[in-house]
Amino acid sequence: MLKDSATDSLHGAPAGFLHDAFVHVSDEEFVQRSAAFVQEGLAAGETIVAVLPPERTAVLRDALGPLHHEIRFNDMTVAGGNPARLIPYWRGVIEKHPGPVRGLCEPAYPGRSAAAYDEVLLHEALSDIAFAEDRAFRLCCAYEASVGIDPTVTHSGAEALAEKGFRIALDDVPDRAERWEFGPDELGQIRQWLSGQAASHGVSRDRLEDLSLALHEICTNSIRFGGGRGRLAVWIADGTLICDVLDCGRIDDLLVGRVLPPLDGLGGRGVWLANQLCDLAQLRSGDDFTQVRLHTRLR
Repeated sequence: MLKDSATDSLHGAPAGFLHDAFVHVSDEEFVQRSAAFVQEGLAAGETIVAVLPPERTAVLRDALGPLHHEIRFNDMTVAGGNPARLIPYWRGVIEKHPGPVRGLCEPAYPGRSAAAYDEVLLHEALSDIAFAEDRAFRLCCAYEASVGIDPTVTHSGAEALAEKGFRIALDDVPDRAERWEFGPDELGQIRQWLSGQAASHGVSRDRLEDLSLALHEICTNSIRFGGGRGRLAVWIADGTLICDVLDCGRIDDLLVGRVLPPLDGLGGRGVWLANQLCDLAQLRSGDDFTQVRLHTRLR
């Protein structure tokens, strides 16, 4: 639910999750809107958690003075560098603090890649689904005007927007990409080949191990749930190694990979791991396809 102002009250037994947003053109406007939101929550005895890029955290702390000690701050570039990690992050906050929780965040911070902005938009729509029944949770998202995102669009009709965004394939794989057709017998070859490619471009051993595990899980999903085979494309763009996996399966759960799967469950583990291990993971699935695109920075 979108409100016009970050200062609307939670009082009055809300029907469900309240999702506010505002656009700011300067640090001064960001501080004015954010401080009002935070101070109202503190006055009501709510738990306040702010997940912001470091420069926003600095200006808000300065403006709040001693009050900033009552707020739990976290770095958005870490907690939400991959936007798919944000729903489980907020779920963890809610579970840790049983009373009313008020969250302040800026997921679409300047400097993100175009792909990351796309994932922020999908995340924002999915948040309204994920927290629909959380009556004691209120989340306010700040948007810098220069980013060019209209929150009245991203926060309205969330379920329809999420369904539409999730069901449309990602941009075409570039012609320069290297391609593999794979089945069970090719998984070892793919892992070995990817290791050579990543190492030649300076990807560290730890990051290579993370990417290899994530890709193995996604390719295994294609074999188990996507018709027994899949197609892999790999290329480099803007200092990032990108692996795109396509199969002919379909995923119905819009929140797959954003909710920790049960240990004895059959689905969701691979996408969950990919979201934890990669700098960015994009998932789309329609009637006859599932596409997962993994991004790992070279440096």
